[in-house]
Amino acid sequence: MRSVAVVLGTRPEAIKFAPVIRALQDDPRFDPVVISTGQHRQMLDETLDAFGLKPDIDLEIMAPKQTLSQVTYRSLRGLEEHFSVLSTEAVLVHGDTATTLAGALSGFHHRIPVVHVEAGLRSGHLDSPFPEEGNRRLVAQVARLHLAPTPGNRANLLREGVSEDSVVVTGNTVIDALQWACDKADDYGDPALADLDTDPRRIILASAHRREAWPHLPEIARAFAEIADEPDVRVVVPLHRNPVVREAMLPRIGHHPNITVVDPLPYLNFCRLMRRADIILSDSSGSQEEGPALGKPTLVLGTVTERSEAVVAGTARLVGVTTDSIVAGATRLLRDPDEYDRMAAAANPYGDGRATERTVGALAHFFGDGPPVEPFVPGTPVDELAAELARTSSYART
Repeated sequence: MRSVAVVLGTRPEAIKFAPVIRALQDDPRFDPVVISTGQHRQMLDETLDAFGLKPDIDLEIMAPKQTLSQVTYRSLRGLEEHFSVLSTEAVLVHGDTATTLAGALSGFHHRIPVVHVEAGLRSGHLDSPFPEEGNRRLVAQVARLHLAPTPGNRANLLREGVSEDSVVVTGNTVIDALQWACDKADDYGDPALADLDTDPRRIILASAHRREAWPHLPEIARAFAEIADEPDVRVVVPLHRNPVVREAMLPRIGHHPNITVVDPLPYLNFCRLMRRADIILSDSSGSQEEGPALGKPTLVLGTVTERSEAVVAGTARLVGVTTDSIVAGATRLLRDPDEYDRMAAAANPYGDGRATERTVGALAHFFGDGPPVEPFVPGTPVDELAAELARTSSYART
């Protein structure tokens, strides 16, 4: 039985790792040890609990107002203590957080093979998203097995010189988690949303929180308010708890009669909300994958994205960060049914619900305990998509 460490610390990592952890626990070939840094304390614990999971080791690194360097340092210090005594044969890290970087570095320092789940995402801009783009590029330098969600992510890694034999296209495990979660919640998790199922208005799920969006939050908030002025529209905003976000947005949206502001929702309730929404408007990385999987036109707040596949496929669109550009993108969908239907019917490029199976299979093959994995093939033509992603790092189709 192979002992593998799964290092996580944020809500997105918990969502995307949860089906993998459960599959590893059920597989007699593996003995997973789940290590939490606690980078997102409350949201992390809520999400793991939704999946019936608890960490085996909790580093409890969170402290008030800590910097990215402090998060990374505390994670490294805690992992050092455990990797020096655990008989770990691989370290699994996910995506691009400070926890991801610390887990990869600590594994590398202890000569433990690093397996990077959700590898190969690139925006082509080192400072956007920050610090995620830098983190994932750094992790790619020390990883031994790269589990890329899409052929485009694989193409990114190969262009950077990563060995073809070390890359497996799995699909994204967020789709597996979403398929499991969508029918689990009985309500929306907040009394302010209790009437959502009977509200005849079109529902727009809107959010913004990423660091690169902070200078633009007043404009984004004004855009949410203008969109809420459209006839028969209700905007639902799960507002991030960060004071920077709240202080910039609440004065502009907090009292609008067609905007419902709620605290961040637990994962299962949020999945129900996404399924109820007509349009998703967000800078969230998860929404760019989950929206297309649910057939929801997704408008991305930003000018670049590391998830270009949905833009290429036509189910997502970059709308910038100015009030005018955001309002124009949303009203186009609200006023043009044909345009809405085109986006809603576009192919989901991110997964078929079998990414967990491929992830576990690729890990077994890495150890010589199973056959090679057949790669995920998205509905969008693979060769065309990979070629387009190879030509450019971002898309802004209108």
